[in-house]
Amino acid sequence: MHGRAAGYGAAMVSPSTLSARELKARLDAGEPLQLVDVREPMELELAKLAEPVIHLPLGSSPSWIEQLPALLDPQLPVVVLCHAGIRSWQFGCWLMEAQGYGQVWNLQGGIDAWSVDVDPSVPRY
Repeated sequence: MHGRAAGYGAAMVSPSTLSARELKARLDAGEPLQLVDVREPMELELAKLAEPVIHLPLGSSPSWIEQLPALLDPQLPVVVLCHAGIRSWQFGCWLMEAQGYGQVWNLQGGIDAWSVDVDPSVPRY
C-alpha cells in the first residue's frame, strides 16, 4: 500500500516498506528483485550486501540518471536501500512519482537493519 503525506491535500505515492527479514525471505525464494543501493561509494566500501546490487549513488545522479531506463526494468520489483532507510525512501518516492515505477519497496532500517536482523557479518557504521 502506498503512503499519503500527512497534512497535504494531494496524495503522494511512496514506496512500501520491507523489513530486512522479509527481504531475505524474498531473496531466498528467488524472487526477481532489483536491489538498488543509493549510498555513496565510501559507504559501500564500509558495508555491503553479498547479493548483487545496482549502485546508484545519489550524489552522482547526473552521471547515471539518463541511463536509468537501461539500468532498472520498470516491470520488475525494485528494493531500494541506504544506510538507515531515509535516502532510499526519498529515492523510492522519486522513482515512483517522476519515473513511473510501480513496484518499489524501501528496505526499512537500511543496511544497518540487515546487519542486525539478517547478517551480522556485514559491518555496522
